[in-house]
Amino acid sequence: MSTPRELFDYPGPRQRHIDLLKANGVAIPAMIWPDPIRRARGGKVEGGFFLDVVDDEIGEDWLAFGTSNDIIYWYPKTGELATAYGRAFALGEELITDAFTYSFDGSLVIYADPLEWLRNNRKGIVIVKWEWAFDRLRDCPRIAIPEDLVEIYQQHMQPRQMPQLFVITGERKAA
Repeated sequence: MSTPRELFDYPGPRQRHIDLLKANGVAIPAMIWPDPIRRARGGKVEGGFFLDVVDDEIGEDWLAFGTSNDIIYWYPKTGELATAYGRAFALGEELITDAFTYSFDGSLVIYADPLEWLRNNRKGIVIVKWEWAFDRLRDCPRIAIPEDLVEIYQQHMQPRQMPQLFVITGERKAA
């Protein structure tokens, strides 16, 4: 996985974040692999983007995770998610096309929040942009989701728009 370089400009989480994650059943390996969790200071702005702040007195601590083309931010107090560039679909999205995910009758697991995802050692995804779900997941052979996500999953797992269809009728040829 190629993570945006900017992720590594962020410091690591504070001890209180590590303690909170450990107290909620997250193992240390899940905090550091495949990329260590980082900490960013700022907040979510319009459009679901994250706005960094330089002043430590402003903003809140968010935990930051790299994806192949974006950074996803999570605010553990409220569960809010934001992105740096708006290109990320999900935390762990590289597993969608990984054949190992589906080997031995395995399924792609969709978690409701980053805490559950971390508790399960990042073995699945957390969807950030549900409006992209159909396009990104339609080729998955098997998906497993918790009961509380069934409604939102069914709502988004259909094409947003179907093309308008015109039927061409056969023309009779002159004899």
